[in-house]
Amino acid sequence: MSPKRTLRVDHWKDPDAPKPTSRKPSASALVRDERGRVLLLRRPDNRLWTIPTGGLKKGETIRECAVRECREETGIEIETGALVGVFTTPDHVVEYIKGGRVDEVRQPVNVCLHARPVGGELAATDEAEEVLWVAPDDLGSYDIHPALRRRIEHGLLSDVPHVD
Repeated sequence: MSPKRTLRVDHWKDPDAPKPTSRKPSASALVRDERGRVLLLRRPDNRLWTIPTGGLKKGETIRECAVRECREETGIEIETGALVGVFTTPDHVVEYIKGGRVDEVRQPVNVCLHARPVGGELAATDEAEEVLWVAPDDLGSYDIHPALRRRIEHGLLSDVPHVD
């Protein structure tokens, strides 16, 4: 990893995790194609698999954020649908390390939406080393952080939105 890159360390139910210094709203998209497969990407900053996710920018809605992040990270254009849930548990803390020093420790506030692809082409990006469609039965073969697996599983197994 180059010295300019940020390292991301996700903590889950870790009593020794650093205390959060910030909270930032984000959107994620549980994108499923016509065959029911889930869109996954592998992050370069922690090498874990995830669904398209990113921070909400000023002047955009949570839906616009999910659409933008999916396009930027995977090359896939989406249409968002129903709410998967709002995930805010303090059990998940994200530590960002730049130049060997802790830059930020964030407790995520994530709004996850169901989505379907409407265009674009799968493409690796600076934010995604690999991008692929995965059958739900095969998700166990991928190294997905428990906080993200929680979003995915809820979206696949329940029609009732989750709220922490």
